[in-house]
Amino acid sequence: MSEKDFRLFFGCGIEDSQFTEIMSASKPNESVKRRNKNILNNSEQEFVAGRRNTVLQSLKKLKIQCSRKEVPNIALLGSGGGQRAMVGLLGSLVQLDKAGLLDCILYLSGVSGSTWCMASLYKEPNWSTKLETVKNKIIKRLNGPEVSLTDAMAKLKKYYYGKDFFSLTDVWAVMLVASIVKEIDEHTLTEQRNQHNKDPFPIYAVIDKQIKQSDDGDPWFEINPYEAGYSLSGVFVDTSDFGSQFHKGSKIKHQDEFDMLYLQALCGSALGDEVAIKNDMWQKIKDFFQNETTLEAMRKDLSGGRSPLISSMKIEKQYIKHFAMDVCEDLSSRSNIWQFDAGLSICKCMAEWIWGRKYNFLHNLRDEAVNSTLLQSETRDYIDAGVLLNSPYFSVLREDRDIDLIISLDFSEGDPFMTVRDAAETCKKLKIPFPEVKVPSDEGKKPKDFYVFKGQNAPTVIHIPLFNTVNCGDKVEDWRKKYRTFQGSYSAEMIADLMDVAGKNISNNREKLKEQIRAVIEEKDWDALKLF
Repeated sequence: MSEKDFRLFFGCGIEDSQFTEIMSASKPNESVKRRNKNILNNSEQEFVAGRRNTVLQSLKKLKIQCSRKEVPNIALLGSGGGQRAMVGLLGSLVQLDKAGLLDCILYLSGVSGSTWCMASLYKEPNWSTKLETVKNKIIKRLNGPEVSLTDAMAKLKKYYYGKDFFSLTDVWAVMLVASIVKEIDEHTLTEQRNQHNKDPFPIYAVIDKQIKQSDDGDPWFEINPYEAGYSLSGVFVDTSDFGSQFHKGSKIKHQDEFDMLYLQALCGSALGDEVAIKNDMWQKIKDFFQNETTLEAMRKDLSGGRSPLISSMKIEKQYIKHFAMDVCEDLSSRSNIWQFDAGLSICKCMAEWIWGRKYNFLHNLRDEAVNSTLLQSETRDYIDAGVLLNSPYFSVLREDRDIDLIISLDFSEGDPFMTVRDAAETCKKLKIPFPEVKVPSDEGKKPKDFYVFKGQNAPTVIHIPLFNTVNCGDKVEDWRKKYRTFQGSYSAEMIADLMDVAGKNISNNREKLKEQIRAVIEEKDWDALKLF
C-alpha cells in the first residue's frame, strides 16, 4: 500500500433536593446521583408539567373528555431498523401530527435507527410546531450528496484527539452513519435544553455491553438532554459529564461532551456485540492493505449491503489477535503521521472489539443497591440496545415516569412481534407490570396493523408493525426485502414510498388510537374513584 493510500484511509446540573447524592463534588452537576423511586429530576418534572398542559389542550381539540388530574402519560417508542426505522418514524410522526395526536405524546424514545430520526428532528427548536417544514428539510438532506471523504476524515481526526478512549464507534460514525444521515452534526444534546418545550421529551436508549454479556445487573441505559444513566437501577450523571472520569462519585477528569453524530453511532452500533462479524471486518482490512482498496470503496461496500455483515462463521480470538499483530507490524513500517497512530488504535479496537468505551461514572462508589462488578470497573462499553431488545421499553417503564399508554412503532427486521414478546418476558422476570402478550401463531408472516395488549395495573401497549397486511396487502415479504437493514442510502422514490406506508399505520388507525386514549383516561378516573 502506498503512503498516499494510507493517508487516504486514515486521513482524515441543577441541584435537585430529591436526589440522594452518593458523593459530593465541587459542583452539583459533577457528582453521581441516585434517584429515589417515583421521583424524576427537577428539569424533567418541569418539562412534564408543561407538556401535560399541552396534552390536555390537545385532548380537548380531539373532543376527548379529561380532567387535568387524569391527563394520561403516553410514550411513543421507535424501534431499531437502520434507515428503514429513521424514515418510518418520520412518516409516522407526520401522520400523528396531521391526525392531531402528536401533542398527546409525552415521551418519545428510540433505539438505533429511530434515534437518527430523533437527532434530525431535535436539531430544530420546537420541531413539532413546524413538522412539515422540518420533514422537507430532512428528506432533502437524505436525497442529497453524501458527506465527503475529506470532511469525514477531518471529523475522525477530531474524535481521535478529542477523547481518552477512541473506539470503533468513532470510525462507525464517520464511515457509516454520516454516509446514511448525510451530515456531520456537531451539536450536543445538552444544547437542546429549554429548546423543546413544545415537543415530546426525548430519550435515547443504549445498553451496557458487559452487563448484557454477563446477564448480571441492569443493562438498560438512557441518555436525555439532562442526564444519562441506568434506567432501572436509578443512578445517573449529568449528560454533559457522561464520559468524564469519576472516582467515588466525584468528577476528577473532564471529557468534552460527545456530539450528535457520535450519539447516533453509539445508538446505532448494531455490530458492537457480534463476535462473528469480526471475520468479515478483518478481511476488509486485510484486503485494503494488500490490494490498496480505498476507504471510499469500503464505505460504499459496507453501507451498500454487499458484504455479509452478519456472518454465521465463528472465529477464534487467538486468530484475531495474531492477525492484528501482523497488521500492526505492517503499519509500524509506515510514516509517523497522525494517521499511523489512529491506524494502530483502530487495529487495537478491532482486535479487542471495542465499541462505545467510556469512563465508568460509578467507579469505586459504595452503593449496595448497584451490582458490585459495575462499581469496580474503570470503563464501560455502550452499544446499540437492539442487540438485546430492539425497542426502548425500559426507558419508559421506569416507575417514576408512570406511563399509562405505550405506542410501539416496530420497524424491526424479521419477526414483527419479537420486541413486544421479549419486553413482556423480561418484565415478568423483573416483576415490572406489563400486559400479557398473545398473538396468533399464523400472524408472524402476515401481521395486522394494530394490536392492543392490556393487563391489570400495567400500561396499555399498542403495537404497530411497519409492514402488514393492511398497508401492504399480500406483498408484506416484498416490502421487507426491498427495505433491508444493511443496504445503501434509499432513493427518493423509496423514501417517499416508505413514508407513505408508515403513515398509513397511523391514518388508518386514528380512531382506534383515540379509543385507547379514552379507555386509559376512563381507567384513571375509575382508579381515582376507588381511592375514595
